[in-house]
Parts: sequence; structure tokens; C-alpha cells
Amino acid sequence: MPCDVVIVGGGPAGLSAAIRLKQLNEELEVVVLEKGSEIGAHILSGAVVDPKALDELLPEWRTMDCPMAQTPVTDNWHWALSKSGKTSLPHAFMPPLMSNHGCYTGSLGNLTRWLAEQAEGLGVMVFPGFPAAEVMFGEDGAVTGVITQDMGVAADGSHKGDFQPGMMIEAKYTLFAEGARGNLTKQMKARFDLEANCEPQVYGLGIKELWDIDPAKHVPGRVIHTQGWPLSESDTWGGGFLYHQAGGQVALGFVTALDYKNPYVSPFHEFQRWKQHPEIRAILEGGKRVAYGARVINEGGWQSVPQLAFPGGALIGCAAGFVNVPRIKGSHTAMKSGMLAAENVAAAIAAGREHDAVMEYDAALRESWIAAELKLVKNAQPAVAKFGNEIGTVLAGADMWMRSLKIGLPITMKHHRDYEELQRADLHQPIQYPAPDGKISFDRLTSVSYSFTNHAEDQPNHLKVADMELQRVSELGVFAGPSTRYCPAGVYEWLIEDGEEPKFQINSQNCVHCKTCDIKDPNQNITWTTPEGGGGPNYPNM
Repeated sequence: MPCDVVIVGGGPAGLSAAIRLKQLNEELEVVVLEKGSEIGAHILSGAVVDPKALDELLPEWRTMDCPMAQTPVTDNWHWALSKSGKTSLPHAFMPPLMSNHGCYTGSLGNLTRWLAEQAEGLGVMVFPGFPAAEVMFGEDGAVTGVITQDMGVAADGSHKGDFQPGMMIEAKYTLFAEGARGNLTKQMKARFDLEANCEPQVYGLGIKELWDIDPAKHVPGRVIHTQGWPLSESDTWGGGFLYHQAGGQVALGFVTALDYKNPYVSPFHEFQRWKQHPEIRAILEGGKRVAYGARVINEGGWQSVPQLAFPGGALIGCAAGFVNVPRIKGSHTAMKSGMLAAENVAAAIAAGREHDAVMEYDAALRESWIAAELKLVKNAQPAVAKFGNEIGTVLAGADMWMRSLKIGLPITMKHHRDYEELQRADLHQPIQYPAPDGKISFDRLTSVSYSFTNHAEDQPNHLKVADMELQRVSELGVFAGPSTRYCPAGVYEWLIEDGEEPKFQINSQNCVHCKTCDIKDPNQNITWTTPEGGGGPNYPNM
């Protein structure tokens, strides 16, 4: 299937690119591939959205039945939590860029569904349930398109009765919009050495729930962010969020930085502890959980942005990493990156070019408001990661204030890859997490059922372990099996019986596609790949 541009990923970045391409030239053949069962099925974010990019892309969006227009932010709080109390930090004393004035809170998945409708209305071909599984290359090494995943393959590799081979989609340019830690993006970074001149990308694991709460406690547009407890007890960092959204619901979640050292840390259980804080519990009591999910988040900031263009392709959105960590926002920068890529790719096609590196996109992004915004906060994540929540937050705030006044510290703090930070188990004590109460806190398997995850049972395992002996000797023997704790879906288990070798069991049907295993495995021995199309979570409005 030939086209002008194929976009891998139907999230905010990919759909913004598709819309902009058709706005610029309605004759362009644009294809969007989405691995989820529908657009938005795999989208998970807080979310508080800065409408800056949306204003540029579709200026009349507020009058176009866009779901994000329902709930403007009305109330801003930042809480520093101790085990039993809190200190409220007035936003007036925080750096100006931290303000949520003019922003909206709602479901990013629903915004994405709406963007897909706008794209299809312009003639974009959107194909949900079709993961891009392989990249095609020309004789000169340039990207020439992608091949979608075969359908109907049994676990033993044989073809079932409904087998359908993958489709070759040939394109003049391929835009990779897979989100954080996409498997094809990972390959492109390695093949074209795109990270040669930047810091390594680092990540946090965001775990989210959606609750219907007591209407008397609901304040539409209220935004709460927290830091401190409980991660202050686990020698790591991160924070929580709780957003009062439309329909009497709150979206709440917890982000744990994946550079933690203690292999006994469990991000899922830290989230459950956080919900039991008196201030959070008071909001949730009397309510009902209706959805659950998890996804990794880019946290590297500006210094981790790789080279964006390469022969035949480009990285956009969270595939490249444009999250503003202090603001806990990335959808506006992701959308803008897609728009910039579209503008420069459209110009290249109009000039008769194809399969070359559109470096004009890379240059345009580095002169855009994305770069200006991310440079202001470039030391925030490294400062907290290096000096801890309390001292690091003070240093990060001071640096952001000075940068906003054009007198920022002339330094860039360095990163280490998350898996390199994990230490041997014998250097740490196991963490005793409280048992769930079934009302506010829950177990993992029950939680996964609220992600509505589904994979065809008889299909190849999409979680690839390169060396099972290395997994047994090192991941279990040296690091005490951190995969059983870092996975928020209970995918990995070590089965240990007397007199037998430990067995590494992979419950791939539980996988919510968060990508944590691909990032945090201490030996980089686990690789996440795309399962059969439509598999994974089916988030309703996350």
C-alpha cells in the first residue's frame, strides 16, 4: 500500500501531524496506524492540558464539541505530604510556568478520539488494531515504510485459520509517534545513533485510576499535585496528582521515577500507600473506582532530546521525549512537534523529495516554543533525582526562577540510564507494604481487570527474554527478582519449588503495555514488542 506519509501511533502527536499534513495539502495520502483496538484505547495521562498547540492546530476547537473544553482548571494546589499531614504550597510563590491558568483537565483518550474524527474528516486513513511491527529500508539504508503485525499466528508460530499476513505500507516519509519507549523508535535510535549527542532518556512509571466520588466532595476543575510521602520512605522520588474532572469523577495517579536503587521498591504499592494518606483518602471515601492503568513517562527533559530526523523518517511526540516534568505536561509539546514535522515533511514532498532526512524539522523544533519551555526546566528532574525531594525541589525551583529571569545556572546535569541505577538486593532491606483494604487500596490482579486488558490467548509471547539463565542467575539471584515488583500488572512471577530450578513465568495476557520491563530490567534482558493488533488495555476515558 503506497502513501505519502505513514504515521506510527494514533496519539496526540501522530494525529496532530496527520491533521496538519492535510491542512497543508489535501492531496497528500496520509495513513495513521494504531496498535490499540480503537483510537484512545492505549492513551493514558492525567491529564491537565495546556491548549497552546490545540489553539494553533484547530483554533475553533472550543466550539467544535471537543471533550477537553468541558472542564477548565479553576483551582490549583500543591501539597508537600508527610505521613499524616500536608503543607500547601501557594502557586503564587512557585515559578510562573508552573501555573495551570488557562488549562483544561479531562481525558486525553477522549481528546485523542476527537482528534481522530477531525483527521478522518480531512481524509486521513486511520487504522486502529494495526500495530507497525517492522520497519522497511531501501538499498541505501533509508526508511521506506513499515510492515504491520501478522494476524492469526498461534503461540507455536503456526498459522491459524484466520491468519492474515502483515501489510507493507510504503511511504515517502515515516513519522514515529509510538509514545515513550516505542519498540520501533528504540530500533531507530540505535540504527541511526540518534542519541549520540544527548543525555540518555530516563523515565517514570505513572499509575492511574479513575473514580466516581461523592458529589459533595467534587469541585470541577480543581487540580492537586503532591510530593514527599510515601516515596520519602523508599529513598526515591516522584509524586501524585488528583484532578476533579467532568461527570463527578476524579482522575488520580502516582508517578515513581524509575531510577530508584532499591530493588524491593514496588511503584504499584507506593501508589496504594499514597491513596491511604488522610488527605487523599478523605476525597475517595464513599466513592468507587471505575478504571485503572499504567504507562511510563519520559522524564529526561531537553538534554535527552535526540536527533529527530533521519533518512526517510522522524521522531515526534513522546517517541522523542518532550515532557515538561515539573509541569507534568507533555501533550501540548507532543502535538506541536507533530505539527512541525508535518510542515517540514509537506514542504519536502512539495519539493519532490522522499526518503531523505528532513533536518529542517529538527532545526525548526530547536527554535520553537517547545525548546524555549523545556530549557527553562532542564535541571529540575536531575536536581531532584540527585539531591532528593526536599533539597532537590528547592534547587530545581531556584534554577527555574533564575532561568525565567534569564540568569539560569549555565550547567546541564547528567543522567544515568534507569537500569544502571538499580543496586544489588543484599544492599537493601525488603519493604513491607500494607495489605490492601479493598476499598481504597487494591491488589494488582484486581486492578488489571479495571484496565479491560485483553490479548488473544493463543499467540506468541510479545515479551522477549533473551537469556533465561541470565534472568535466573542475575535478575533473581543478584537483584531478588525486581520484575515481580516493578510491573504494575503482575506479568512476571518467579515460581520457586523445593528441589527445582526457579521458573520465570510471564503472564503476558496481563500486560498493559507500560514498557517498564523494557526500561528497568537490570540486564536489559527483556524486550517489549508489539502483540497482535487490538491487544492490550481498552481504556474507556483515561
